[in-house]
Amino acid sequence: MRGSQIQHRLDSLGAKRVNYDTATLDLDRPPRGWHVDDRFRSLPAEPPGMPVQEGSWEIAGRLIRSYEFADPSIVRAFYNRDEPLAGRDMLLELRALGLVRVYVGVRVVEVYDEIRTVDGHQARVFGWSYRTLEGHVEEGQMDWEVWKWVDTGAVQFHVRAVSRPAPLSNPIVRFGFLLLRGHERALFLGSTERRMLALTELGLRRDGRGERLRVASGTLTARRLPDDDPAHTALARNAESRPGRG
Repeated sequence: MRGSQIQHRLDSLGAKRVNYDTATLDLDRPPRGWHVDDRFRSLPAEPPGMPVQEGSWEIAGRLIRSYEFADPSIVRAFYNRDEPLAGRDMLLELRALGLVRVYVGVRVVEVYDEIRTVDGHQARVFGWSYRTLEGHVEEGQMDWEVWKWVDTGAVQFHVRAVSRPAPLSNPIVRFGFLLLRGHERALFLGSTERRMLALTELGLRRDGRGERLRVASGTLTARRLPDDDPAHTALARNAESRPGRG
């Protein structure tokens, strides 16, 4: 799809609404029919205390701030880069089996950098959440986070998604999505977790970081992409920008 077509689809997302009733969905206790993915992946640890400058938590925070940290051979995002993260509309390109491409919209509804207490232990958490928009093949919310446990120094990448298939009028698309949904989701999350670990480790080496990440990105995908795929360059560029609430 040409860049002008992508931009037209992206611009049209502003008129779309979230495709489910958020008031009736309890994310902590979703009703029957909703699927929950809740995964933690350990990243390089830091000394105990608050996150250190240019440490694992900060590097990982920069990676998740843009969507290029995700495996671009399965899902990639298009958005207006001059807009803040909070409230951002993103057009996602879903690549099923590396052959079929489906374009859907999501909206970032929350960005946060906060201290959480879990079972008496404090963690510094940076993250953001998006919800699915009208026309998406799914309904629900996805959260991307980086945690640092203050008392131990452990750092973790956290993904939580509450979702269910959206009603689809096209029977072929509906059948194909239901058939591939579980396989593609597991492949995407597993590959993205591996990317986050490897890219965080590489990001801790500050000399030549951008080029190192660009090269590594091409080796950290579930399906082969060209070496000059723009997703690799975008990852390297965005990994240098600092995380924040915007």
